[in-house]
Amino acid sequence: MAHIMFSPPYIAAAQAARSLREHGYAVLQPEDFAQWLGLGLDDLQAMDADWQGLPPDAFLKDGGRYRRRRHSCFVAQADALEQVPHRAHWQPVEYNALHGGMQRLFDPMLPTTVQSPAWSRMLQALAQLSDQVFCAPGQTQRWFVEAHQFRIDTTDGIGRPTPEGAHRDGVDLVVVILVGRKGVKGGETRVFEAAGPSGQRFTLTEPWSVMLLDDARMIHETTPIQPVQPGGVRDTLVLTYRRGGFQGA
Repeated sequence: MAHIMFSPPYIAAAQAARSLREHGYAVLQPEDFAQWLGLGLDDLQAMDADWQGLPPDAFLKDGGRYRRRRHSCFVAQADALEQVPHRAHWQPVEYNALHGGMQRLFDPMLPTTVQSPAWSRMLQALAQLSDQVFCAPGQTQRWFVEAHQFRIDTTDGIGRPTPEGAHRDGVDLVVVILVGRKGVKGGETRVFEAAGPSGQRFTLTEPWSVMLLDDARMIHETTPIQPVQPGGVRDTLVLTYRRGGFQGA
């Protein structure tokens, strides 16, 4: 049986803030995303190597061995970025029924990535976007950013990008960036209104394509992946922006 994929509903990056306000989500093409950041696509792709050696996720409660990750935290503004001391990732069970309520301390991201100019530019530009979407005109915020590097592999036959199922994250803005995928099928992204009937389904296949979500309005999930050749993987970067502080127990 042929595997059917739906194309992403790309929009121009310049329309991202408007789309987030009106529809609760936006999906951007790689080249347009890079240009919007004031970067070349090769500047973003230079970070790809950091996904090759991610350590295993030791906290998977379903017993799986399919996820590897790193995690670091930052405070971002449109004109400033600061990495904060390494801290555990925590979510309430209301947002993550599988792993909520756990203090999960992952290995931090590597300095080669978080100290790069492209990294700073990306996080600051997304802080500025968050200001445009979630603040009154002319106002700005300090955004508490959690960065998650994920590799989902298919060594055991199946990998689950979102083992917790369809969910929200308890933040303001969620940014899901496809860093790469190789030798897999599946991995369909699904987004639904939290308080309405509308939804979208599509598959991100282009490296450094981006999905942006208003987390209060949208529920999201990604379907499992399966190998079509040995060593199949799906790499993503997930950034969450939250006002007022990091989530904590």
